[in-house]
Amino acid sequence: MDGTPLPRTFYDAPVEFVAPRLLGSVLVHTTVEGTVAVRLTEVEAYAGPRDPASHAYRGQTGRNAVMFGPPGHTYVYFTYGMHHCVNLVCGPAGTASGILLRAGEIIAGHDLAAARRPGASARDLARGPARLCKALAIARPENGLDVCDPDGPLRVLRGDPLVPTAVRSGPRVGVNGGKDTPWRFWIDGDPTVSAYRPHVPKRRPSTRP
Repeated sequence: MDGTPLPRTFYDAPVEFVAPRLLGSVLVHTTVEGTVAVRLTEVEAYAGPRDPASHAYRGQTGRNAVMFGPPGHTYVYFTYGMHHCVNLVCGPAGTASGILLRAGEIIAGHDLAAARRPGASARDLARGPARLCKALAIARPENGLDVCDPDGPLRVLRGDPLVPTAVRSGPRVGVNGGKDTPWRFWIDGDPTVSAYRPHVPKRRPSTRP
């Protein structure tokens, strides 16, 4: 693993091109408690205004503003009133594309990650986007951080190269708009990849007697 962060030029490309190449990279977060690193095994691409599943599809808001900025920064959002998820902004400023970090393998700081996720198995410590954020202590204060800064607390390092046949793709998890777009990418056979769950529309209660 190279200790130098991926350069900003790596992210300055169409998100569906960047996402599969991010697999195998290492996300490192250093806090006052210590450092935890995760090897990324599953990601999802979201293409801003050209993607109905993207948070930026309907334009800029206070919540998604960082997505409209330069590439190589984090977009962290709160969901379901209890979980945080982290994305990496891609493409030129204004395109608002992002890559959701869905799962990974903890490769450093295992004890600290386990303390943050008590009872979780090694496989499940960062298996799923909310679990990944919990294990690495990523929340709203980390929104907008520059992962290309070699001195920053949150960095993405180049990992060992993967052979092309190791990367699989398919529909994204739990989305309605663009539900068949094959922009979820994962390392084939890796045990830390999360389970696929399609979007299930909510059914209205029946009014029939």
